[in-house]
Amino acid sequence: MNESRQKLDLPPDAMPKHIAVVMDGNGRWAQQRGKDRTFGHAKGAEAVLPIVTECANLGLRALSLYALSHENLIRRPAHEVNCLMDLYEQYLQSERRKLIDNRLRFIHIGRREGLATGVLRELDRTTEVTRGNPGLTLALALNYGSRQEITDAVRAIAAEVAAGKLSPDQIDEQRISDHLYTAGLPDPDLMIRTAGEMRLSNFLLWQISYGELWVTPDFWPDFTIGHLHQALRDYAGRTRRFGAVVTKTK
Repeated sequence: MNESRQKLDLPPDAMPKHIAVVMDGNGRWAQQRGKDRTFGHAKGAEAVLPIVTECANLGLRALSLYALSHENLIRRPAHEVNCLMDLYEQYLQSERRKLIDNRLRFIHIGRREGLATGVLRELDRTTEVTRGNPGLTLALALNYGSRQEITDAVRAIAAEVAAGKLSPDQIDEQRISDHLYTAGLPDPDLMIRTAGEMRLSNFLLWQISYGELWVTPDFWPDFTIGHLHQALRDYAGRTRRFGAVVTKTK
């Protein structure tokens, strides 16, 4: 047992396979300190790698990080979005070697349209060089919206039906899942949200149907491995019903 698993001290069957994280509060964290919102985004980026590394050490199959929603991209001030694009490009360049060394597989989930050329280039490079890695899959949600994801999946399925490759009665839940950006990943067992917000914010709405939620009032730049362990211990103590009635036995 490695050090991370030993410290957490939870049985393997009590661990989630896939964690999704809404990394919220970067801007407010900065404003509380009299700084520009972009300073908060930079500090939030620094909090990512320790959590990714710990999830990999714990043996999780997937970690999805909500970095930029579709709504953020079109509604935030242009200077903030431009700073974010620069930050994502630089981060992917600087951290790519660590992803490779830790045998992580990287994927982008979200629409490509609207992302800066440099960001798309680094997303593609990082995806390609980590494609064969057998460890944790890190899914970075940039320009992501769950309604947009489901719309894109429906369009793709409709195109297959129109082309005669698929009949309507072959469309089931699995077929839809196979056309989502997260195709091939297990659905999230646990969604973590920072900054105390009690909403899903259009993140993985199809996939999170029976996922457990854990919310902390702390902003993302202050999120630590200790918070992650707290969420995992709380998750391990829950009874997941998946719509069924669970009868306790003596």
